Amino acid sequence: MNMKKKISTNERVVYLNGEMVGESEARISIYDSALMFGDMVFEMTRSFNKKQFKLKEHINRLYAGLKILRIPMTMTPIEMEKAVHQTIEANMPLFDEDDEHRVLIDVTRGTLGLYENVIDSHIGPNVIIADFPLRWTVVGMGKLYGTGINAVTPNQRAIPASLLEAKIKNRSRIHYMMANIEVSGYEGDNNWALLLDTDGFLAEGTGANLFLIKDGKLLTPEPRNILCGVTRAYIIEELAPFLGIEVIEKNLETYDIYNADEAFFTSTPFCMLPIVSINSVPIGNGQVGEMFHHLMSEWSKNLGVDIISQIKDWNKNYDEKINAPTTYRFSNE
Repeated sequence: MNMKKKISTNERVVYLNGEMVGESEARISIYDSALMFGDMVFEMTRSFNKKQFKLKEHINRLYAGLKILRIPMTMTPIEMEKAVHQTIEANMPLFDEDDEHRVLIDVTRGTLGLYENVIDSHIGPNVIIADFPLRWTVVGMGKLYGTGINAVTPNQRAIPASLLEAKIKNRSRIHYMMANIEVSGYEGDNNWALLLDTDGFLAEGTGANLFLIKDGKLLTPEPRNILCGVTRAYIIEELAPFLGIEVIEKNLETYDIYNADEAFFTSTPFCMLPIVSINSVPIGNGQVGEMFHHLMSEWSKNLGVDIISQIKDWNKNYDEKINAPTTYRFSNE
């Protein structure tokens, strides 16, 4: 790979269209289709003990989205996987011993044709791969494994697949933000949005999948109107079967979560987070349940990492003062 600019030895590097550039120098055009239309497919992965988890599955989902959106790619999935590992290797010296790798893969359609011959910019799709500490993503979440979260059903609905295919992991996610903005004004702490679909069934969180536990069985929304997460698939196809737990995919109503024994969200960075109430009404006894702990314990054992302890350790020196808006907070107050 070519090195166009000298990269500081204490700066992470980013894969950008076949070159490694300093993280602070990674740029795409302001006329890129991603900025103009949210026209981009992406994936975010994580490691356990520095080894990527389900990387092939993430890349396969990425390429499924690229195919549907007709973003022309000459780079093959095998080449993409190789580029991810090259990016991780290039950044490895800058990671602390206890850090895990959070890899972000972005693929945009590129500069819109109207501007292609007017400005000096890369022609064709942009492939960007960044690698940064996982702790950035889960900062502040350590305490939630003990307290659980309160799921709130906002007025904003999930966009049905008939209008926008939910299984494409894309950046056109303003409905997620609208839900988070609404829920950020809800009274109390640790409120996370849980979207309903347009038929009134439980759909997903804003970047997380939902599971309920009832009478020893796992229930999860059927995949029609949700982003089918890689973590969701791991639980359904590997973890639950290994533990002999039945999983049922079906349409679920708010009635079902109100009357569940337990509930939790799943997502790549934090794996699982317990939901202990819905719209401030306790689920079960309102505490983190036994099934949640059972699943997390087995998952940790399988990967050789105490997932909860690791995140809690990262959070020990976390200062809760936030100086800028985040995904879940929209003011400095």
